[in-house]
Amino acid sequence: MHSLGRASAMIAAGTLVSRVTGLIRTTVLVAAIGAFGHASDAFTIANQLPNYVFQVISAGLITAVLVPQVVKWSGREDGGREHLSKLFTLGTVVLLVVTALAMLAAPWLIRLFGADYTPDQIALGTAFAYWCLPQVFFYGMFALIGETLNARRVFGPYAWAPIVNNIVSIVGFAVFIAVFGGERSEVGEWDPTMIAVLGGVATAGIVAQTVVLAVFWRRTGLHLRPDFDWRGMGLGEIRSLAGWSFAMLLVGLVVSTVQQQVISAASGDEASATVWFNAWLVFMLPYSIIVMSIGTPYFTQLSEHASAGRDDEVRGDIQRSVRSLGLLVVIAAVALIVAAVPASRIFTGSAGEALAAAPVLIGFLVCLVPLAVQFVVQRTFYAYGDTRTPFFFTVFQAAIAIGLALLMPLVVAEDLLTAAVALGQSISSIAQAVLAVWLLRRRLGPLGMGRSLWALTRFTLAAIPAGAAAFGVYLLAGGHAGWMAADGVDGMPGKLLGAVGTGVVGLVALVIYVAVLAVFRTPELRTAAGLFGRLLGR
Repeated sequence: MHSLGRASAMIAAGTLVSRVTGLIRTTVLVAAIGAFGHASDAFTIANQLPNYVFQVISAGLITAVLVPQVVKWSGREDGGREHLSKLFTLGTVVLLVVTALAMLAAPWLIRLFGADYTPDQIALGTAFAYWCLPQVFFYGMFALIGETLNARRVFGPYAWAPIVNNIVSIVGFAVFIAVFGGERSEVGEWDPTMIAVLGGVATAGIVAQTVVLAVFWRRTGLHLRPDFDWRGMGLGEIRSLAGWSFAMLLVGLVVSTVQQQVISAASGDEASATVWFNAWLVFMLPYSIIVMSIGTPYFTQLSEHASAGRDDEVRGDIQRSVRSLGLLVVIAAVALIVAAVPASRIFTGSAGEALAAAPVLIGFLVCLVPLAVQFVVQRTFYAYGDTRTPFFFTVFQAAIAIGLALLMPLVVAEDLLTAAVALGQSISSIAQAVLAVWLLRRRLGPLGMGRSLWALTRFTLAAIPAGAAAFGVYLLAGGHAGWMAADGVDGMPGKLLGAVGTGVVGLVALVIYVAVLAVFRTPELRTAAGLFGRLLGR
């Protein structure tokens, strides 16, 4: 447990710095292209295309297949070197082919996601895509190297390397603003040089983080070589596992495509793709820091227990991870909901845009706690080599998400369309989590979820007065009028003011939350205190 806590602290620290610098990167990017506008959404969709592939490789094929396989291969006489050499050679070839095919399909991909875009907007998005899609290869190599490091219990570099990407991007976007000016949100303002600079900077950051991560490979103790003889590496087993993960990826892509097609109708004057992904980035801040930092080491341990057939220890891992995650995720969700407007001001250009973007962020935050539970459950299936069951509960989630996305234009106004689709995504994720827990219980027997649910209920009850007090402080400080002045207050820029407001609300909520839990002697609080003690110590 000590090693898990130390690994969690290391990952949490790296993820925190990575996500904070990522928000700064987003802020600078918004200053360059704006948050609302046809050009803004065209770039966002183009730059998001390689991210879709990365999410699939990282959360699907790599996580579902590679980590358990590397854990198993590590027990071999050569530490898995021969099999990993074959796997990395195969992975490199596949990534090169996929990247080339994606670039050939760029015009159709932009049309697919931007169903209601104008012809000029599609042309601009396609031009950006040619510069951004090479990221696919480097995202894939980053995931291959990073997950192998994690499986070998070298946890830190994967969390820290993205900081390099953010720094490169921040500098590059700042140079763009200095040379070409900011708020380039309309299509007619762009020329080939500007497109090349912005798209090139975005891709250069991904290349840089991959190169930096590769430097840490020596810590694995493995020396790989190109090996095109892919026989004997268990491709049949990997194909069986990866087949379901690939199918799950296609389902996820269908959901994302439908959602982006629906909200593309709002592109221009209302919140659309750029606000969607920026709100998702803020949503992912607590998810990444808490869920990924604590959950990743647990997953490695859980995979070892599952591989050894120690089901009782797996059930214990599930219970501990759900309660540990829940303690922190509950207050993060409540605090960010209360601070939704100032948090949205960080990635928008004005107070009015922040008010329009806040409902999108709240729509995502509704499912933060269930998503943490679903993370644990899904990775438990992966630890047992079962990618088939996660496919089915993902299809269940996808059907609900697609249905709600298609329904929203019929029941809400265009200015709330993106927020409504985000809420639909959360509702579908909650339903998915419930089904996933039920299916895992059928496989492993009683999971102790009653105790975990009671713990989550106690955390929520403690978070309610904490959130109310934080909102009261926010109102006493002027509320929207005090924190959302378009040009800032007392010389403080609006974006910085939004960050300060978010920090104040979050700190007040956290202090009161911890105090309430301490009064009631919540046992999980000691675990969290130990985690943060190690984090600060490192």
